[in-house]
This record gives sequence, C-alpha cells and structure tokens, in this order.
Amino acid sequence: MTIDPRTRIGHVHLTVSDLDRALQFYRDVLGFEVTARYGTDAVFVSAGGYHHHIGLNTWAGLGAPRPAEETTGLYAFAILYPDRAALAAAVRRVLEHGVGLEGASDHGVSEAIYLRDPDGNGIELYRDRPESEWPRGPDGAIRMHTRPLDLQALLA
Repeated sequence: MTIDPRTRIGHVHLTVSDLDRALQFYRDVLGFEVTARYGTDAVFVSAGGYHHHIGLNTWAGLGAPRPAEETTGLYAFAILYPDRAALAAAVRRVLEHGVGLEGASDHGVSEAIYLRDPDGNGIELYRDRPESEWPRGPDGAIRMHTRPLDLQALLA
C-alpha cells in the first residue's frame, strides 16, 4: 500500500537559539507573516494566512550553538514559490538583506536557490517547472539533473 498522493508536508518546526533573531530572518528577510505567538518561547509564521508553515521555538535550544557540520539532523527544508517571478522576488529580497547564497541549481523539474538561516538550517527556495517541461527518458521516467542555475537570468 502506498501513501495517498494528496498527502503534503504541512509545516516545519525548527528549534532555534534566539527567537527574535530567527523571527527577523523569516519575517523580515523571507517575508513570512506572524500568525501566532506562544509567549516568549515560540512564534508561528505563514504565507497567505495559513495557520503556520513554519514554527520557531526555543523550547530545547535557547542560547544553543549551531549544530556541527557533517552531522545528522535537518539537512534542509524547501519553500515552494508559485512561479519564477515570485522566486526571483524572494531571491532579490534575500540578497538585499545581505544573506549569502550557498548555491543555485537547475534540476530540470525545478529551479532552486540554497541558503542557511541564522541557526544554520538549510533552506531551499524553489519553483517547480510545469510537469509538461520535466525532462524524461524514452521510458517516460523523470530524468532530474543538477546543473548550475543562471542566477542573473532568474533575477532579470
């Protein structure tokens, strides 16, 4: 038995060391809006009024250091934008706030930009291409790839 194809990842909860710093990044840099606060320990943010796409909390991490590189844990989570223009606007906003990019890739099925939040969590900002444009092999199977994304073309 397979999972119902309508299933989606609904939201992500992140343990952060400084709630105000994390909120500044997700609200002011990425543009999410605050939907709820749980005292001084947690805040929930969303796009478009959903109850929350991202939960930020200090329940187990107040003042904690970033996790060491090359360890297990969250590798990255992805934020899906509705189209190329919205992705470009998000990338412009990130760059305007001085946040460094770790990479930009064309995967055939999508275009993706990679960065980290202040606590070191990996974030992928991406847009899917229409399914009709996905690269496929002779057998119809999806043939994803990783090629450099022309960031200047995206921003244009």
